[in-house]
Amino acid sequence: MAFNRPAPTPSFIPDEVTGETSGGKKPDTFAFGARRDDEPFEPWNPSAETVLPVRGKHRVSKQRGGGLARSSTVLGVGVIAAVGAGGMASAQTGKPPVSISIPDLPNVGSLISDDDAAPEGSSKALTAAGLTEADAEEGNADAGEALRSRIMLQAELQQDQVDREAQAVAEAAAAKKAATLAAKEQDAAKAKAAAAKAKKEKEAEAKVEAARLATLAKQFTLPTSSYTITSTFGQSGSLWSSGQHTGLDFAAPTGTPIKAVHSGTITEAGWSGSYGYRTVLTLDDGTELWYAHQSSIGVSVGQKVSTGDVIGRVGATGNVTGAHLHLEVHTAGGSGIDPMTWLRGKGLNP
Repeated sequence: MAFNRPAPTPSFIPDEVTGETSGGKKPDTFAFGARRDDEPFEPWNPSAETVLPVRGKHRVSKQRGGGLARSSTVLGVGVIAAVGAGGMASAQTGKPPVSISIPDLPNVGSLISDDDAAPEGSSKALTAAGLTEADAEEGNADAGEALRSRIMLQAELQQDQVDREAQAVAEAAAAKKAATLAAKEQDAAKAKAAAAKAKKEKEAEAKVEAARLATLAKQFTLPTSSYTITSTFGQSGSLWSSGQHTGLDFAAPTGTPIKAVHSGTITEAGWSGSYGYRTVLTLDDGTELWYAHQSSIGVSVGQKVSTGDVIGRVGATGNVTGAHLHLEVHTAGGSGIDPMTWLRGKGLNP
């Protein structure tokens, strides 16, 4: 780029240059590149003889952002210095002014000398603004596109991490749920096994009891036959002096045989007031069986009897409304108990 710089026309010539005082006639020579009115205009161009050489090599430090401004400033200072030097030289030698050419400013990369190494700690040199060598190798020629690619890659990595953490949480929850379900299934299996075991044990106990009752049934028998149960133990009513029935009534026709329920000894036999004719059979364990309201007694006190022996006949003696056998069961201590329960405990079902 070339400049045609006209020489300034001073209003006076200093004494130090012309040797004459100001205000006189026009001098023949002007300082600082002045020309006469009759001289043609020529471009001023400094020559190698008039321009002082620049010592040293200007090096511009690498800077991001303000490097170009500082480089331009240094270049501008150099140009001004060269122009000033050329003007002074032309004034001293009397050569006409010449035009100068300023080269175009180099790009940022050319301001940095080739022998400058990358700063220590820098992993990748810049090939363009905002671009690394890796970006250039991948075909990213645009800084914005490269930045977008790096942001997208970082976002994908972060999303992958979030997904992995979510998957880990889900797997932990699934494992916990599976463990809880397995524990419940195990508890259910244990409960089922315990129930089956309890049922099996109960069935075994029932079998043992059935065998025992079967054996007892061979040793015990019902007190009569062809009967109907008309009153049970503990039944309330005005027919009984105590207000409650104290035995189990077997209604049957008069004269129906009465049997010994089990082997034992006759301890009482005779009239007993409201019981009518009554026989008491005492078993070996001390249990007493009372047979009341008989029409006749077939045994005597102290007699030994066996299971099924006939000891009397059904009747309607004493406080009765009809012919029946009134059976009571008393423990060794004398307390009355339910005859129905006692008979069933011996394997009998009245």
